[in-house]
Amino acid sequence: MIVTEVNPAAEGLLGISASRLTGRNLLDILEVQQDRIRQVLGEPGAQMLAREIDIKVGDKRLRVNLSLSSIGTFPGWRMVTLSDATQGERFGEQERRPALRGPAVLAHEIKNPLAAIRGAAQLLSRKADEGQGKLTRLITDEVDRIAQLIDRMQRLGREKSEPVSPVNLHASIRRALETVKISADNGVTWSEEFDPSLPPVLANQGALVQVLVNLMINARDAASASDAPQVVIRTRFVSGLVMNVIRLGLPVRLPIEVQVSDNGPGIDPALRDYIFEPFVSSKSNGQGLGLALVQRLVRDMNGRVSHERDEAGGWTHFRIHLLMSR
Repeated sequence: MIVTEVNPAAEGLLGISASRLTGRNLLDILEVQQDRIRQVLGEPGAQMLAREIDIKVGDKRLRVNLSLSSIGTFPGWRMVTLSDATQGERFGEQERRPALRGPAVLAHEIKNPLAAIRGAAQLLSRKADEGQGKLTRLITDEVDRIAQLIDRMQRLGREKSEPVSPVNLHASIRRALETVKISADNGVTWSEEFDPSLPPVLANQGALVQVLVNLMINARDAASASDAPQVVIRTRFVSGLVMNVIRLGLPVRLPIEVQVSDNGPGIDPALRDYIFEPFVSSKSNGQGLGLALVQRLVRDMNGRVSHERDEAGGWTHFRIHLLMSR
């Protein structure tokens, strides 16, 4: 198997530049201890997933997870994905949190194919034109965001919050909107009503984008039941809003508001008081985790999320209130 493309993550893991890796036989680069794995790597068309295998790259010893998969549009080509199998050991996750062994394994199983998707997108980006390059960058950005979300969900039970810093609110909204639109549009008309004078908010950018994506997807799905589906995203400065933030132990002003509104039929009145609780969903196939996660992430940023139904106007509003960066 001859190496033809290498992404930056592989260069970092192996400690060898792409120029020194390309053109060489993979088995000349990786010294694999297990006979069966070496055999599969040498078989044309073979696919494999191996966990916690020991390899040697020059003088460097690594324990890695290895996946070998075919590329459907390129017969005879295969993609090898390597990931560090010792990360959990370094942070002592299994010893400190034995109750999360199942979720940790599930997270690991999700992140392996994510790494393959990211690697494929990086390789495609090298041969893509400007329009295609935008899509490959979106893929890698979204894979990174999903991986961060998985890490974040594993840490939901911890006391420590994600770090916050000044964030451009409107850039985060447009990033989230681009993600939602490219996944499915459902014929929805999207409208923006932004206050361009708003200062940066104090937030975690990855968490904020995830919150907005969840709210926009919910709004899009709800609006799709209408004859003329619409979703409106508004931002504004609300000078008088003061909330008690338990973590900070004092009242704080939350003057920056983001509102995501849809003209769908609204949430079942019997569920409206419980929609931010885990496993409560008005969708027939919903798992009831999206809004619970939204609330947790917003609270971690010392913000507030709320819901309101305007029956007369036929609109559902979700509002996020955030701290202004000083």
